Amino acid sequence: MTVHVRRVHEPPEPDDGVRVLVDRLWPRGLSKEAARVDEWPKALTPSTELRRWYHAQEDMSDAYDEFRRRYEAELAAPDAAESLDALRTLAAKGPVTLVTATRSPARSHASVLAELLTSGGGR
Repeated sequence: MTVHVRRVHEPPEPDDGVRVLVDRLWPRGLSKEAARVDEWPKALTPSTELRRWYHAQEDMSDAYDEFRRRYEAELAAPDAAESLDALRTLAAKGPVTLVTATRSPARSHASVLAELLTSGGGR
């Protein structure tokens, strides 16, 4: 299973496969044509409350583990779990690229999703 995490503002790569936007809001200043997004499962995005909490932290690197724990709990909700299973099925068929507008994809919900997909976690 191949799952990439990239910034949505970066140009699409030939090996991206299915591009999945994992942000709740459409990225500012980016046309749908330029983003080349194939899927947009909003049920997989962190809640507004969780996102605001995380971005309000002084040191987001210290808060990441708590963010991850809270986000994984949100992903256990029925709608999110169903969307995660659908994304897992999609990733089993070929490459998937999770795209996000966040400045630090490695410490974001996108990396949590990528790990859950590749490890089989979140079930």
